[in-house]
Amino acid sequence: MKKVFGKRRTGLLLVFVMMFSLLAGCSQPAQEEDTVESGIVLTDQIGREVTLEKPAERIVSSYYISTAILIALGKEDQLVGIEMKADTRNLYKAAAPQLLDLPAVGSGKGINVEETAALEPDLVILPQKLQDSVASFEELGIPVLVVDPETLENYTACVELLGKATGAEETSQALLTYYEDKMAEAAELTGGLSDEERPAVYLSAGSDYLSTCTSKMYQNDLIAMAGGRNVSAELTDGYWQSISAEQLLSWNPAYIFAVNYAEYSLDDIKNDSALAGMDAIENGRVYSFPSDLEPWDYPTPSSVLGILWLTHVLHPDLYTEEAYVAEAEAFYQQFFGIEISRSDLGLEESAAEAA
Repeated sequence: MKKVFGKRRTGLLLVFVMMFSLLAGCSQPAQEEDTVESGIVLTDQIGREVTLEKPAERIVSSYYISTAILIALGKEDQLVGIEMKADTRNLYKAAAPQLLDLPAVGSGKGINVEETAALEPDLVILPQKLQDSVASFEELGIPVLVVDPETLENYTACVELLGKATGAEETSQALLTYYEDKMAEAAELTGGLSDEERPAVYLSAGSDYLSTCTSKMYQNDLIAMAGGRNVSAELTDGYWQSISAEQLLSWNPAYIFAVNYAEYSLDDIKNDSALAGMDAIENGRVYSFPSDLEPWDYPTPSSVLGILWLTHVLHPDLYTEEAYVAEAEAFYQQFFGIEISRSDLGLEESAAEAA
């Protein structure tokens, strides 16, 4: 990758580098493994001990994030059931089209235990919000891992956990090394910025542009690493949180970013009279987060590309568009085995919508 930064390192860079070096130690309780006579013993992300006879070969993933991680780990052929709405995932269509023919047994609202059991899985992966279904699978003797990759630390722990559960430790470590190296690079790019040089950023949720991420979410870290200030970092209750138009006006962000799976348009934001006069709207800095392949604001393997893209938008003098396009091309080739274009990344679309 072409580097366009100097040698200056600051306290922020050191904080991120130290955080990366500690990730493995911090996340040990979530993915501790012992190979014993009885099999592989794992600890999932809600603290449950789970034993597998051997690395999982028939997997049901009821969660988009875990499914995307399994594809990146090269385990798409071990999936026998996945979450609903797979046909809306352009990443699946490009990198693992066979997934579109698999039974859809779950969603964020629940999972069909009987249909899942009929697939004879040797591992079921559930998001934390579906942990109430664990007991039903345990009664059937089906191992279940509960994952919760909603923060930076938990995401890396989730990748390592799934790597161990599927016998893909080497690939998972390669993915984590790449991920941490690129985040450290983004931190180095923006490490010399003063508080005044870090623009105020607002990221809106998918359901409503008056809903935003709290400081507990991965998206909060993403904005910081890209050299911005998350205006909603003061919110600490849960994950996505509703706010008022008055609150958004008082924050007066310099940039507004809508997720690419939003149920509203950028025009809805720009034409809302309650937001008239806001810096981001007045200066034409309302964007959709790319890409067309998959959301880059999610804690997924590709989310590091979202950090680099956001760094370019906020600080084009520090990181060029050519650099992150080249990075995205190399990333998808290495971990998903596909070639991508600028339109796959949603670049032209993003630029046109922001105009």
